[in-house]
Amino acid sequence: MANFTVPTRDEVSSDNQAIFDNLNKNLGFVPNLYAYYAKNDTALGDYLALQNRKSTLKAKEREVINLVTSQINGCAYCQSAHTALGKMNGFSDEQILEIRGGEASFDNKLDALAKFTASVVETRGKASEAAKDAFFAAGYTEANMIDVVIVVGDKIISNYIHNLTDFAIDFPLAPSLDTANA
Repeated sequence: MANFTVPTRDEVSSDNQAIFDNLNKNLGFVPNLYAYYAKNDTALGDYLALQNRKSTLKAKEREVINLVTSQINGCAYCQSAHTALGKMNGFSDEQILEIRGGEASFDNKLDALAKFTASVVETRGKASEAAKDAFFAAGYTEANMIDVVIVVGDKIISNYIHNLTDFAIDFPLAPSLDTANA
């Protein structure tokens, strides 16, 4: 069985060391996922550029997409990281669990977004007409749809990296939906 390790600052390129320093300055630490990307000379910078690009979506909306996508893809790392980020963006624990389940009954627009995201991820982009209709009826535009797909793609990259490697989760562990809903 392969043993995947998270590199330290000393084990990455000078370009990635500079990114580590910025992450430490801005976040107070380098998340293991970001550190793992630094095993590749350009992947960390490329990924952060994708993640930090301008978007038509608000931070809360991006967290809905991140939570739904990470749940469907079974990525415990991203479920945990985005549970923490979801709380920072004003969601309660109960709302986060509901979002991870593909719904947001507490907000009609976010509910349409959660259901649309689930349909996109589950069908690999062949979302149901009902999900698309509800998304647009909630006030989203085609520009928003493009951004949803970009955020889904961003999250799939992270989900797959962690699902392949299973390195340590350095965020408070998100509860499983089965446990939380029991």
